[in-house]
Amino acid sequence: MSQLKIVLDGESLITPDAMAGGTAAGDYEHFDEQLAIGRGEIALMLELARQRSERAEDPRSIIDYVAGALHDIRSRFHPNVWKALVPVVQRHPVSAFFLQDPFTRWSFEKPRGYSGDAHLLDFIYGHPDAADEIAAATPTGKALYDYTKDASSSVAVRERRDLLTRYVDQVADARGAETEILTIASGHLREADRSVALREQRLKRWIALDQDPLSVGSVARNFQGTCVEAVNGSVRSILNGKQKLGQFDFIYAAGLYDYLAENVAVKLTQKCLQMLKPGGLFLFANFAEGIRVEGYMETFMNWELLWRNEADMWRIVNASIDRNTVEPQVWFGENRNIVYGTLQLRT
Repeated sequence: MSQLKIVLDGESLITPDAMAGGTAAGDYEHFDEQLAIGRGEIALMLELARQRSERAEDPRSIIDYVAGALHDIRSRFHPNVWKALVPVVQRHPVSAFFLQDPFTRWSFEKPRGYSGDAHLLDFIYGHPDAADEIAAATPTGKALYDYTKDASSSVAVRERRDLLTRYVDQVADARGAETEILTIASGHLREADRSVALREQRLKRWIALDQDPLSVGSVARNFQGTCVEAVNGSVRSILNGKQKLGQFDFIYAAGLYDYLAENVAVKLTQKCLQMLKPGGLFLFANFAEGIRVEGYMETFMNWELLWRNEADMWRIVNASIDRNTVEPQVWFGENRNIVYGTLQLRT
């Protein structure tokens, strides 16, 4: 496990400290009253979970109960109250039980210094690169992992990977051998593993851009000898024009917008549209608001995101495009845990 800490550029906003800004607790009139009630509910729920763990009940049943309870509490309390309750959950002794799950522990500890890194996704994918850590987990940790890897959010992420592969292949089928792809915040580019167009060498180039040098190195090694080019870069380097990447048939940012403030998201969307060839397609994705496991993710996994609903996505789209030149769509994945935006230049 690498302990390298990545210094982020300030535009991608994917550190817990960067995500922690916002409205002050005192701005909510009933904050103290609601915090006291919330603390009581949290304490009771976590104590019940602790007792169940000591009785050696099925870990999958315990985590399901806790995830559902956290979702309910999060949905009923003001966001400022919930934000104050998160560290209460994290400091509870029962957290040691959940951190036996290697997926939860990796997310909480953030060995690469930021949330949602590429190795974290490998736990979701069940990729061989995460196999040793899974095998080394306790029996309880393995049972918890059986639950988290098949939680609705993880199912949606695997669907997203496969959807991206299909988009790449469909664009290559439509645009021919000169097809050029740009992936922003590529991680390990696992969607390329199953691409028929890549395997059959029907792409001119596929730029995989990421600001994590470990991810860039992984892509460079894994796709050596193909048209995939691993590039170290960031949202800032794209927006300030320092990286001259050229024009593309398909650009996508599938795991990045979860961490981008709306003004940055709009700027990046506009820039990506400028980098498309005529008729080109841009896709971005975001975890959807109100999914069942968001409370567990924000507490025991220490994984805070900017959740968005359909209206939020449309707001980014409408602030970014000229409808005379762009055909927009906003839509959900199958289990509605991820919401997508696709923007196609009119020809």
